[in-house]
Amino acid sequence: MTEPRITPELVQKHNLTPEEYEKILGILGREPNYTELGVFSVMWSEHCSYKNTRPLLKTFPTKSPKILVGAGEENAGIIDIGDGLAIAFKIESHNHPSAVEPFQGAATGVGGIIRDIFTMGARPVCAVNSLRFGPITQAPSKSSGVTAEIANNRRLLSGVVGGIAHYGNCFGIPTIGGEVYFDPCYEGNPLVNAFCLGVLRHDQIARGSATGVGNPVFYVGPATGRDGLAGAAFASQDLTDESAQQQRGAVQVGDPFMEKLVCEACLELLATGAVAGMQDMGAAGLTCSTCETAARADTGIEIELDKVPQRGPGMTPYEIMLSESQERMLVIVHKGREEEVKRIFDKWDLPWSEIGTVTDSGRMVVKHGGTVVVDLPARQLADDAPVYHREAREPAYLAGVRAFSLATVPDLTDPREALSRLLAWPSIASKNWVFRQYDHMVRNGSVVCPGSDAAVIRIKHDSVPPVPGQPPQALAQDKLIAVSVDCNATYVYLDPYEGSKIAVAEAARNLACSGAVPLGTTDNLNFGNPHNPEIFHQLAESVRGLSEACRVFRAPVTGGNVSLYNQNPNGAIDPTPTIAMVGQIEREEHITTQWFKEDGDAILLLGAPVDGSDPMLGLGGSAFLKVAHGTKSGTPPRCDLEKEKQLHEALLALIYSGEIKSAHDCSDGGLAVALAECCFSHQKARDTFQLTGASVDLSSVSDLRLDALLFGESQGRVLVSVSALNAVKVIERARILGVAALNLGITGGTALNIRTGTGEWSWDLRELHRLWWNAIAEAMRI
Repeated sequence: MTEPRITPELVQKHNLTPEEYEKILGILGREPNYTELGVFSVMWSEHCSYKNTRPLLKTFPTKSPKILVGAGEENAGIIDIGDGLAIAFKIESHNHPSAVEPFQGAATGVGGIIRDIFTMGARPVCAVNSLRFGPITQAPSKSSGVTAEIANNRRLLSGVVGGIAHYGNCFGIPTIGGEVYFDPCYEGNPLVNAFCLGVLRHDQIARGSATGVGNPVFYVGPATGRDGLAGAAFASQDLTDESAQQQRGAVQVGDPFMEKLVCEACLELLATGAVAGMQDMGAAGLTCSTCETAARADTGIEIELDKVPQRGPGMTPYEIMLSESQERMLVIVHKGREEEVKRIFDKWDLPWSEIGTVTDSGRMVVKHGGTVVVDLPARQLADDAPVYHREAREPAYLAGVRAFSLATVPDLTDPREALSRLLAWPSIASKNWVFRQYDHMVRNGSVVCPGSDAAVIRIKHDSVPPVPGQPPQALAQDKLIAVSVDCNATYVYLDPYEGSKIAVAEAARNLACSGAVPLGTTDNLNFGNPHNPEIFHQLAESVRGLSEACRVFRAPVTGGNVSLYNQNPNGAIDPTPTIAMVGQIEREEHITTQWFKEDGDAILLLGAPVDGSDPMLGLGGSAFLKVAHGTKSGTPPRCDLEKEKQLHEALLALIYSGEIKSAHDCSDGGLAVALAECCFSHQKARDTFQLTGASVDLSSVSDLRLDALLFGESQGRVLVSVSALNAVKVIERARILGVAALNLGITGGTALNIRTGTGEWSWDLRELHRLWWNAIAEAMRI
């Protein structure tokens, strides 16, 4: 087949600028051929090179005594958890593919993040996800009926959840937590961020380096096809109706059963010591895995494409190199140990092929039928992509946000309808329609499943890959790992710096509410087109807030993902820097959940009821303003990081004392929503719920707007329940630890009763629970 001539139009079609093409000419000293142009286009895409964000990412805190593999070193970060054990974890996006084909887009997002974990030598033990969609319910002010946009949002939600469930359930990994938000900004451009965590011993850490000149290079996994062609480049451009139709082939097709075989074979192979380096074929496929492994080792690599298993007839070098077919791995083997590798792959009934060797040339050389079709310097291809310092300009809309005042918002006189509407709002309502499709109990390590502030998983001895030739070693005690994923994108939209601080603070607060101390953070930066100075301002300010907060909570960034160009025809998505934070719980008795445990317990609020120094009283950007007034404006709550840290440390101290029965942070929907969730969020068994009423007296908090008191989202607040006999003692201890504490009332009964200085109201828990539990399911049935 004759390759097309390199023209400015072809260069532009590959998403390369004229300046970038000139740099390629300078590196090569000649014109690239068609396949080489494709290789540069994917390796220099934002998805692979971070060319627009690298200077910002360098400002993240990335060091701690517990970090064994840090950000940017390998496919995932690794943190020590004691007794010679470690965890590997990471979060990544699959937004564009999920917008085009939601089931396979989401499924292969799960598959890709799982491979990032076991390629490090870790056994994957749990998954979490963060999802964003356009509205799935009609606004009350709109006419009845379902619009085309809402129908499409429901289609995307159903497809994405189905894809995540299919891949995770079939692979056999528990999906133990996550978050789901709905907002018009995500119409046509959903966000699908997938997280995975694995466990390994310190001596099992594998590296993605092509070390050892003369070592053979093996391909393992299913044959290469034309699916996923140039997916990395597709993810690095604006998503439009036209591009979606053109790039439908850029969506990969996953096979979780094949991935399970690849995982087990690779872990067994790593245990033999025959592996010199390993890398999954994720974004940019065979291109990325070859040049990145060579660049890390400062070596070269040479492969023959005729030896690459191919699924389609007559595949060109361009197609083979840029395909992102799933479940494939590149393995560099110590010379002389090839037969061990072949034996293990044959045992697991996996296709394999010896496709090349490691060289000392420093170049990535690709042959097809013995003819050289790619000859490029590996390090320059992998590491020398152009780096841009984009212009940043404060968005014009922020002036209106700061000018917004509560003077334009009438106060509530009766909060009963408002609480019911908030609990039925899909962003706050129970996500059981989503998580009941996931197997969150497989492997029997899940301790706290979806439905509380943070998920908790038990690392047992059978989760740790054994020492070769030795029986599995029993741990002195099981390790308890907590995971939280958070981001209120509305806050970030209204104040990128403050909102990003809140995202980190809430993740850390959720860990504290579960009894965990933070270990590290992985982030997924979902933003619009960085060429827009206003969007780049959002990105820069967001990274500044994330960096500051991660330092305060001693939760360094171990890696993550940047997903830019998230645009729909109406504009960019709200900036959404998703934070996944991992913590450790020292003892099983410290595990804490959010729901009230029994009647007669005292309900305490740790932290001030309302931040009086905030002119919006916690209502800026709140769920209440959006649901009750249809307004997304006002400066979001302030986040005092030092006070937050003090709250978390005090809460953990109280949990360690054994006197805290439940803990739940006040976030979306404010105090009233948090109280309701504490009353009814415990599902004891299928269709069996624990409804524990509460009687709360807020009349001591006077001279305050009722909407701000009940639905304001001031930061740094946690609801706890304790034995009534210990209430005074816990309040005094909290105050000694520097945290305000207030006795709100007592648990018991079948209703939520709230008294304020302006009145007393009661809600039947069964009705509130019905609204909260069924909201998403009812929307998806329409």
